[in-house]
Amino acid sequence: MIHEIATLTIDPTRAADFEAAVNQARPHFEAAKGFVSFALERSIETPEKYLLVIGWDSVEAHMVDFRESDGFQAWRALASPFFVTPPSVEHVAKVI
Repeated sequence: MIHEIATLTIDPTRAADFEAAVNQARPHFEAAKGFVSFALERSIETPEKYLLVIGWDSVEAHMVDFRESDGFQAWRALASPFFVTPPSVEHVAKVI
C-alpha cells in the first residue's frame, strides 16, 4: 500500500464549504479500484493548508485507475473551485 499526499491550499474563510465539498467527493474515492483509506487533515499553524491523504493499493491505482475515472472528474469539479494554488501531489511508502 502507498499513500497519496495532496497538499491543498484554499481561502481559509471558505473552509467549511471546502470541507463539505471534500466530504461530498469522498464516495468517489471510496468507489475507486485500489482505494484503501481516506483522510483530510488541516494545518493548525497554516489554516489555509490541507493534506488529503489517500491510501491506494499502488501508484497505478491512483495515477491510472482513479485519474482516468469519472470519479476523479467529479472530485475535481467539487474541490477545484476552492484551490488558490494548484495542488501538489506526491506518493509515499512506509519504510519503518
